[in-house]
Amino acid sequence: MRRNTLLSVLIIMILSLSLIQCGGRSKPGDGKTAQDSVQKKNEDFQNKSQDEETIPVEVTTVTRGDISNYILLSSNLETEIMADVYSRAQGIVQEIFIEEGQWVKKGQIMLTLEAKEYELSEQKAKIEYQQQLSNFKRLEAMHEKSLLSNEEFEKAKYALQASEIQWKEAQLNLDYMQIRSPISGRVGERLAKIGKRIQPTDKLFSVVDNSQVIAVVYVPEKNLNQLKIGQRVIVSSDHLEGKTFSAWIKRISPVVDPSSGTFKVTIGVKNKGSVLRPGMFVNARIILDTHHDVVLIPKTAVVYENEYMNVFIVRDNTAHKIRLEPGYEDNEKIESLKDIEEGDQIVVIGQAGMKDKSKVNIVSVRENKLAKKK
Repeated sequence: MRRNTLLSVLIIMILSLSLIQCGGRSKPGDGKTAQDSVQKKNEDFQNKSQDEETIPVEVTTVTRGDISNYILLSSNLETEIMADVYSRAQGIVQEIFIEEGQWVKKGQIMLTLEAKEYELSEQKAKIEYQQQLSNFKRLEAMHEKSLLSNEEFEKAKYALQASEIQWKEAQLNLDYMQIRSPISGRVGERLAKIGKRIQPTDKLFSVVDNSQVIAVVYVPEKNLNQLKIGQRVIVSSDHLEGKTFSAWIKRISPVVDPSSGTFKVTIGVKNKGSVLRPGMFVNARIILDTHHDVVLIPKTAVVYENEYMNVFIVRDNTAHKIRLEPGYEDNEKIESLKDIEEGDQIVVIGQAGMKDKSKVNIVSVRENKLAKKK
């Protein structure tokens, strides 16, 4: 019984070994072996892995444009045309017509003082002048007929002139009861109050003309010979993103401060629409030189490696690493001096950690606006 069992097990093992050997052989008419199948699967896996390793990137097209070399300085804006408003006579404030923030024209009435006393004085002076005028005409007729001496006629003429001056003085004092703006501009401050008695030394309003503001900057003395009156300046504010304002050098101080090694430069700014306000912090770029129609690279495309700048240009779905040879630059773009041409597609997103000749997949093309900004 035991012998029969061992024999059965041995037969089963022999049959199993035969089946395994047959399974490793190809079927009749099939030229592929099992080893070839495994190799093909490995190749398919490698190809699939390579496809999966393509890096998705966003690119933009390299363009040409203008770029400038400049000095970047900061300052707070000031108004150059400003006036404090005072009364020329004492009196009690009767009515106020202008409030802070409102625009006034030169000569516009801002407030009035109680003027009854001055009205009566003006009327009295007017009547006295009219009396002197009537008397003078009568004496003039007598003088023409030689019925009045020259001396008496001269006295009458001087009396008429004196009364006329007194009347004009009374008119002027009455006019002083109306406080007018000395300049056109916007009211920056109102200090007057209705019913308050004011003196000629009391400040009532401040008026500023914001149509033209200035920025005073201090430039290093090494740039003294590079600046001149009328030189172009671009002014911008961090709080007005995307907006720039045309400006120019208005005044240059000939004196260099020995303690700081700088000299004072006053910049005039065209404040179109009165967007800029006195006191605002701004950046001023004094343009020293401009390169026209050059290749411009967006700063978002630059990858820094030690002290070098690199960019990736895409050709045939391959990113080629190029060392940037920079020229002038500003806060948005850099001039490229060689190896990059107009029309090249440059990577702006996805280049971090990228290696030379990496396979890429362009998922987006960004519009390049650098050439439109001169």
